[in-house]
Amino acid sequence: MKIAVTGKGGVGKTTFAAILARLYADEGKEVLAADVDPDANLGLALGFSDEVLESIVPISKMRKLVEERTGANSENRFYKLNPQVSDIPDTYAKTANGVKLLVLGTVETAGSGCVCPEHVMLKRIINNLILHRDDVVIMDMEAGLEHLGRGTTENMDQFIVVIEPGARSVQTYKNVKRLAHELGVEQVHVVANKVRDGRDEAFVREKIPIEDLLGVIHYNPEIMDADRQGCSPYEFSKTVVDEIRVMKDKIDQVS
Repeated sequence: MKIAVTGKGGVGKTTFAAILARLYADEGKEVLAADVDPDANLGLALGFSDEVLESIVPISKMRKLVEERTGANSENRFYKLNPQVSDIPDTYAKTANGVKLLVLGTVETAGSGCVCPEHVMLKRIINNLILHRDDVVIMDMEAGLEHLGRGTTENMDQFIVVIEPGARSVQTYKNVKRLAHELGVEQVHVVANKVRDGRDEAFVREKIPIEDLLGVIHYNPEIMDADRQGCSPYEFSKTVVDEIRVMKDKIDQVS
């Protein structure tokens, strides 16, 4: 199963992705969590130690590795479009709490449609994760829609859009659904996070088709407590974990 978790910045997609990964790992599944967010903090949410996190260099920043695999360097403007990457997940992933973490990073570019060695490398790795691994792969995508425009997430089994109860988040969901369908991904679901009261929940249920809504995560200060202490929310809030567990069961049913 290959899942891309996306949404606007600050909506809680990393928290959701981390807890979902931990739930699958606790079932005994082989889980690989890929962090494709330039502000990479999925490892912290998964419960990795500071020591391990400080040792991680995103694949997109490993210039020597990119040069070695693509053949690109300052003197050579030509490079391979199909570099060998199948060994990279097992070579560079770190493991904690039953979850392998691969920090891919992203390519900072002006405008969409970038074709550069780093972009080619990341796209090949992502395609390898999607097409050639039997693990449960959960990708914490960068905020916004650029990754959809670059085509790095085609062939996913499903997209999960994390939203807040607000018009802008709902618009993001609509945009993701449209672009995902253009990539051939039919399964696009919504998780409504930080729902405070009945008005919030009613808004979500009015705006999101029932067949797309996985469920609701109610606002819970325990998540902020976990963040302040640098801990995984998985150990901090049984209530939120149980809410996401119900959604995971729905994900399993539609996959």
